[in-house]
Amino acid sequence: MKPPSTAKAYAALFIGALAVSTSAIFVKWSQAPSAVIAFYRLFLAVAIMTPLFLRHRSELRGVSRRDWLFSLCSGVLLAFHFILWFESLDYTSVASSVVLVTLQPLFAFAGGALFFRERLTVGAVGSAVLAIIGSSLISWGDFRVSGEALYGDGLALLACAFVTAYWLFGQEVRQRLSLMTYTYIVYSISAAVLWLYAMLFRLSLTAYQLTDWLCFLALAVIPTLLGHSVMNWAVKWVSASTVSMAILFEPIGASALAYWLFGEPIRPFQWIGGIFILTGIALYLWEKNEKGPLTVQERSGP
Repeated sequence: MKPPSTAKAYAALFIGALAVSTSAIFVKWSQAPSAVIAFYRLFLAVAIMTPLFLRHRSELRGVSRRDWLFSLCSGVLLAFHFILWFESLDYTSVASSVVLVTLQPLFAFAGGALFFRERLTVGAVGSAVLAIIGSSLISWGDFRVSGEALYGDGLALLACAFVTAYWLFGQEVRQRLSLMTYTYIVYSISAAVLWLYAMLFRLSLTAYQLTDWLCFLALAVIPTLLGHSVMNWAVKWVSASTVSMAILFEPIGASALAYWLFGEPIRPFQWIGGIFILTGIALYLWEKNEKGPLTVQERSGP
C-alpha cells in the first residue's frame, strides 16, 4: 500500500489528539464507576463498528497466531489503561491526570529502541524533554496539593505505561492488519476484559442516569472512534514514539476544556508549560520531516 504524505499522517495525529482530549471531560461528567465508563466506551464503539466490520470479516481467516496474541495483549493493556486513568480522575485534577498519562515519550522511546531498533537522536530526545518539562509545569500545582492527589497521579502514570505498550503492539500488528480489523479485534477484547472486571466487582451496568448514557456514547464516538482509531490508522506509517509526542497536545486541549466547563484555573506555570509542549512537538516533527517522506520500510517491525 502506498504510504500517505507526511502532512496527512501528522494531520491525522493532530485530529486524533484533539478528539482524545475530550475524554477526561466526559469522564468527569459521568457518575458511573470507572470500569463501567470504560466498558461502555468500548462496547458502544464496537457496536457502532459492527455493520462496517461485517464487510471485512473475511480478513479474520488471515490473522496469524502471533497477531492474535499481540492483539490480545493490546486489548488487555487498553482496558486497564482506561480503568487506571479514569480512576485517577477521582483523586486529582483533569490537567494533572491527563499530563501524566501523556508522558508517553519516556516509555515509547525506550520501547521503540528496544523492540524496533529505532535510533534516538539528540534532537528527538531534546524535543521530548522540552515537552515533558512543559507537562510537568502544567501539573505542578497538583504535586503539592495532597497525598490524595499524589495517589491519583500514581494511577495516571501507571496508565501511561500501559497505553504506551498498547501503541507499541499496534505499531507492529498494523503492518499486517487493516485498521478496521485491528481496532475491531482490540476494542472487542478490551470490552470483554472490562465486562469481566465489572462482573468481578459486582458493578451495575444498568442503574445510570441519562447524562451517564450520553457520556458513554460521546466517549465511544469522539475520543475512541475519532481519536484512538484515527491514531491507529497513523501508527501504520509513523512510530509509536511519534504518536506519543502528538498525544502531548491532549493536556492543552483538556486543560482548556476543564477551565471552560469546570472552572479549573489555568495557572501561569500551565501557560508556560503549554508553550514548552508546543515547542517540543514542533521541533520533534520538524526533525522527523527533515528525514524525508514516510515509507513502508521505515515502519517495518523487527
